[in-house]
Amino acid sequence: MELRIDRQALVPVVQQIVDALTGWIRQDAVQPGTRLPSVRQLARQNLLSQSSVNEACERLVAQGLLASRHGSSFFVAPPLASGHACTDPDRWQDTLAEGGDSSQWALKLGCGGLPESWRESDDLGYAIRQVTRTDMAGLFNYSTSLGLPALREQLSRRLKQLNIEADKDLILTTTGATHGLDLIVRTLLQPGACVVVESPGYPSLFDLLKLHKIDMIELPRTPRGPDVDVLQELLATHRPSALFVNSACHNPTGSNLAPAVAQRLLQLTKQHAVLVIEDDAYGDFQNSARTRLAALDADVVYVGSFSKTLSSSLRVGFVVAGPSIIARLSEVKGITSMGGSRFCESVLANLLANGAYRKLVQRQRQRLGVDTAALLQVLEDADWEVFGKPAGGLFIWARSPMSDYAGLQRLAKRFGVLLSSPTAFSPSGADSDWLRINVAYARDSRALGFFRAAALDRPQVS
Repeated sequence: MELRIDRQALVPVVQQIVDALTGWIRQDAVQPGTRLPSVRQLARQNLLSQSSVNEACERLVAQGLLASRHGSSFFVAPPLASGHACTDPDRWQDTLAEGGDSSQWALKLGCGGLPESWRESDDLGYAIRQVTRTDMAGLFNYSTSLGLPALREQLSRRLKQLNIEADKDLILTTTGATHGLDLIVRTLLQPGACVVVESPGYPSLFDLLKLHKIDMIELPRTPRGPDVDVLQELLATHRPSALFVNSACHNPTGSNLAPAVAQRLLQLTKQHAVLVIEDDAYGDFQNSARTRLAALDADVVYVGSFSKTLSSSLRVGFVVAGPSIIARLSEVKGITSMGGSRFCESVLANLLANGAYRKLVQRQRQRLGVDTAALLQVLEDADWEVFGKPAGGLFIWARSPMSDYAGLQRLAKRFGVLLSSPTAFSPSGADSDWLRINVAYARDSRALGFFRAAALDRPQVS
């Protein structure tokens, strides 16, 4: 079996072996119970160490794609196991409901995070061991109200690469980006306040605003960012308190903010005294050259996260803002959560300091870039309409040539694909025939079959 390992690639060899074996199982529809060549044979044929091959197989056992017998032989496990499990919760259209619990194993094409098969545990495990050996306080004590000083120092240095000048005392750590947004909403906005949100946009933000009884005004998103002509009218008519916006790797369209649009947006919000909250949870999937509003205006409240790139379980994010806002957020954070996890913050600080995190996101960007280019070609060949061609990130926003959305859902079900809800990305819950497609899931054979079957020259499913 040829695994086609590229030793010049940024992706670690063990992860390449995992990917190659996963592709063989998925794309060739290998029958459960099929025995793999021995570890020794795979290593010899591909000029690899046996330890690397064995580690890759053990990872696939943990993901449910392989099973181990007698401690040495590996076999293909039952199909549709958790190697493609979504690590980020979202709303899903239950197209497989009548299939019992089959939806558990469906490919969640619009998932908001990376598949488990993309996650790399080596550097994370090393950092965890380092913290447990050298930082006893990190195991047992609360963090400070602002967050671990060593982590905030590292964050300050990283932000400078984005041209965002932020002293460590202007950075507040959070339990992920959603926690940061929650602190902002409950601290800076009053029930009944009016805010502007992008449409399509982030479903969890809409739920959060509804929970706090905040009124939302929809601002259309274009491939170049928010529609600033519409924004001008909304600001004059509704006089909102705040604007929530993605700049890089917009969720769900994958679009990036154009510099001219950013300048015009800031000009309008300054003129109308509107607070700008910039959610950059997916920003590390994009290079630092992209425009960030916080780099252009120090009054912008900036929210970041490491849950998407590093670990959805580690749950570390941060907020950057002026001194008075940080002080208020810190007070509320202390009251509601007793501070963040010092252990998680110590692990992340270690990964930032030793350069492992930087190399990790480089590998993810490279891999996403290759997969995005391939997926765009597949969609073009199948006559899908694409909102814009992302230059990075997880998402492509596209719609099928099939005009019947219910028919599209039935077609997806046939291929074992679960689509996100057609109302999830609208603040008002309006139906849409556009789909959020996660690039990291879309190379799966089920997704490729679904895209091609939905082409114009294919019969629709009755």
